[in-house]
Amino acid sequence: MALIAAALALSPAIAHAAEVGFLNTLGGDWGGDGSVRIRTTMPSMPVKCRFSSTATESSMSLAGQCTSLAIFSRPLSATVKTNGKLYTGTYLGSKTGPATLRGTRSGNALNLEIRWARNVNGDRSAQLRIEKIGGDRMRLTTIDTNPQTGKIVITSQIDLRRL
Repeated sequence: MALIAAALALSPAIAHAAEVGFLNTLGGDWGGDGSVRIRTTMPSMPVKCRFSSTATESSMSLAGQCTSLAIFSRPLSATVKTNGKLYTGTYLGSKTGPATLRGTRSGNALNLEIRWARNVNGDRSAQLRIEKIGGDRMRLTTIDTNPQTGKIVITSQIDLRRL
């Protein structure tokens, strides 16, 4: 019985340690390509991106830029903190200004709700998924709803490799 009580008492510390290990894997310089839609009703355009990320025991900061020919160039950034269960932070990717992030981790991915500063695609909510793929790859995906059709649309998907 004492062993079970000790194991239960340690489980939050073990869970927090796992989160720390996960965040640390996201640090470094990243580059890659993908696609971006400015609006859910518009076609996607190819982009090339570069990011630099720093990670600590309880936070991660990712900043960089994506460019599509001469049509589109935008700085993007995300900062995320965790208390071991909940992730919160800020995302800057829309011209509406900084958006708040809130969500959880599932396996090798952070699933974060975006709350835009102003309406984007008819409302103020979307999703951001930061997914670690193996030891040297990461995928950033934003998902929103098309206000005209109600269908879910991937508004950006960027596949990155560690540089």
